[in-house]
Amino acid sequence: MKITVKFFFLTLSLYCWGQTETTGSITSEITHQFELNYILSKPQNQQEKMPLIVFLHGSGEKGNDLEKLKIHGPLKYLKTHPLEAYVLAPQCPENNYWDSEELYLLIKKVVAENNINPNRIYLTGLSMGAWGAWNLAYAHPEMFAALVPIAGFVDRVPMIENCKLAQIPIRIYHGLLDNVVDVHYSINIFKKLKECNKDIKLHIFDDAWHDSWTRVYDNPEIYNWMLSQQKK
Repeated sequence: MKITVKFFFLTLSLYCWGQTETTGSITSEITHQFELNYILSKPQNQQEKMPLIVFLHGSGEKGNDLEKLKIHGPLKYLKTHPLEAYVLAPQCPENNYWDSEELYLLIKKVVAENNINPNRIYLTGLSMGAWGAWNLAYAHPEMFAALVPIAGFVDRVPMIENCKLAQIPIRIYHGLLDNVVDVHYSINIFKKLKECNKDIKLHIFDDAWHDSWTRVYDNPEIYNWMLSQQKK
């Protein structure tokens, strides 16, 4: 038994000592094609540079039917109220999730093609759209003058590196009774951001389940607040 153990140790030692090490790097590019359909609602006044509200819908509005984008949010509000702003509502394809770089390229395209004030771009979303809004704002904080996520999950990276959003005014909304996305996601990111962001508020509706967005988007207050913000 002793001979077998010693032999095994010797073999393992020779194997380890025989290892070599090299270093290297790779430079390449990964690209992919994508298609995002969208609605762009334009204000009556297009002669002056106007603000832009970007709205990201939830998982229930995925697909290729743009009429779904009018069920909730700013496009629903526009049915009965005018807004002195462009409103951009992209639609996430059925089997996809929001991709920050795709959204970033879409916003840049829309800004380049319309008379939009780049210092007054506002980002908001509900549920899956709030998750997408957190990630997009984290990826490109320099683009947005305000952020309004409603009932959204928050990924680990924005939670850890939250102070990248220190300069963006933020209003977070969530329902205390939400049984789809736990309210603690909003509570935890609020606590993190409060350490470095001086213009952030969390609104928790005690009687709201997952749909905490209807009372927010149906109220002119959130639009008045967004449109009063300007990028610093």
